[in-house]
Amino acid sequence: MRVGGGGASPRPAPLATLLVRAPSATVAMPPPRLAHLRRLLFPLRSASPHPSAPTPGRPLALLRPPLLLFPRAMAGAAHAGVAATGSAEYEEVLGCLASLITQKVRADTGNRGNQWQLMAKYVQILELEEPIEQLKVVHVAGTKGKGSTCAFAESILRSCGFRTGLFTSPHLMDVRERFRLDGLDISEEKFIRYFWWCWNRLKDKTGDDIPMPAYFRFLALLAFKIFSDEQVDVAVLEVGLGGKYDATNVVRAPVVCGISSLGYDHMEILGNTLGEIAGEKAGILKKGVPAYTVPQPEEAMSVLLHRASELGFRTVSDIVDVNSLKVSLEVVQPLDPQKLEDQPLGLHGEHQYMNAGLAVALANTWLERQGHLDRVQGKHSGTLPDQFIKGLSSACLQGRAQIVPDPQVNSENDKASNSKLVFYLDGAHSPESMEMCARWFAQVTNIDGDQPDSLGQRHTGTNVRKILLFNCMSVRDPQRLLPCLLDTCAQNGLHFEQALFVPNQSQYNKLGSLASPPSEREKIDLSWQLSLQRLWESLPHSNQGLNDANSSRTSSVFESLPLAIKWLRETAQQNQPIQFQVLVTGSLHLVGDVLRLLKK
Repeated sequence: MRVGGGGASPRPAPLATLLVRAPSATVAMPPPRLAHLRRLLFPLRSASPHPSAPTPGRPLALLRPPLLLFPRAMAGAAHAGVAATGSAEYEEVLGCLASLITQKVRADTGNRGNQWQLMAKYVQILELEEPIEQLKVVHVAGTKGKGSTCAFAESILRSCGFRTGLFTSPHLMDVRERFRLDGLDISEEKFIRYFWWCWNRLKDKTGDDIPMPAYFRFLALLAFKIFSDEQVDVAVLEVGLGGKYDATNVVRAPVVCGISSLGYDHMEILGNTLGEIAGEKAGILKKGVPAYTVPQPEEAMSVLLHRASELGFRTVSDIVDVNSLKVSLEVVQPLDPQKLEDQPLGLHGEHQYMNAGLAVALANTWLERQGHLDRVQGKHSGTLPDQFIKGLSSACLQGRAQIVPDPQVNSENDKASNSKLVFYLDGAHSPESMEMCARWFAQVTNIDGDQPDSLGQRHTGTNVRKILLFNCMSVRDPQRLLPCLLDTCAQNGLHFEQALFVPNQSQYNKLGSLASPPSEREKIDLSWQLSLQRLWESLPHSNQGLNDANSSRTSSVFESLPLAIKWLRETAQQNQPIQFQVLVTGSLHLVGDVLRLLKK
């Protein structure tokens, strides 16, 4: 295990002197000088080479990334994020929101009706009963793909000319991402206004008997207020967790419901079997409301069908003609790419055709039930209506199969195929989504790597280095995630030269506030990242390290994400013309943290 520790001096020590024995779970660190912090966060291209970086002609294997211990104050500064440009009032709003984040472990209370009755009281306090009833809602639950399905459905309906509201979670860089109006994040001014309207009324009417709503419940209430006052034609709502007891499930009569692919996730809350998980997701189904799902594992599908029969639904196994749907529960198949007239989906990856197929059914049924089918016309039966194609091809959702060339290392005109450092971001955090992520990464890097760069050279073989940047929440099971990722990549002929494990920056600052973390000596817990590293090192690897001479070294732990990014940038700059392709996965929070640092 390769780890390093900082000395008492705030001056940066040569990396070679930072290699020490494996640390204990926590390490005390001194605060850095401001100048040191600036150098580490904003390295200049003209800066002198890193002490351990290879000089021209020096073997790449000699560049060894140790675990670099990084003062916590720097982590907070690096995580100021989008809110750093916001107003003082917006900072106050973020502080209030942060106060609603419970410190309890979610599994302690679970999702099985914990104070569920309070949601009705909150709705009454905010006088949202009638506004919620008047919203024309598309409601989507699921384990994988529910956010993508919502993004597709919203984009389709917006392309049909409707005013749309979209509520998704989690956000990656700014909490306002969760609330989209007509495809755009809500403005800071509107967000502040609606926030105080809800906050002040809830503060006046809550107390010992009725506590303030928890974080996600408050955001769901805020979404209902925003969408009703903004008079959206359609509100597309992504379930936060589960379904039956989710805050979005106060909607009693949505226009249509959807359940995306089901799998093992949040088992500490939803149950340990697919049947239990499916039962929670099926909680959004409502009598008389059309519902759609995708092909599911047999155990999950049987639960969905049983719930449908309890509600008096009829069921069929497939959709042949979406314009003639009259039954209440349908199983839709992946969208046929030929129906898109050679247009690509806005969200990348083969698995997105499953989500797109579900979104088409949801949007079509919404149009039918609202009497607006006359707004869309297809050229012929073999293709989708023009508005559907436009919506599917223009849909966007950050952090899902997203490719971002590093703007600091690459020139503005560089494409991913000839960039020196490219980040491939996907927030996969379940075994099933990890497999999809690995397939996508293998496919897209094979395409990118086969394209000639500006000098006519192809990034193949020794010209490419693939690196994994990984973290996952402690409630996940990395013994299922990492082997799944590694095996699927290997099956597709892809092997990582190095794996880097880092803590999420958002653990220090959940909302992007300007507030600085404590500057006194802090103890930084790296035990989780070290356990991920040990697991990775125990897995069989087809190739090891950066070359055979360094075969025992396939992973490193960095104490902070900014230092990991800094090392990657220096490595790419000092090892041209090699291209570094970095897969960032395991956590949407990690993906958001990386995006925030890249966009600075």
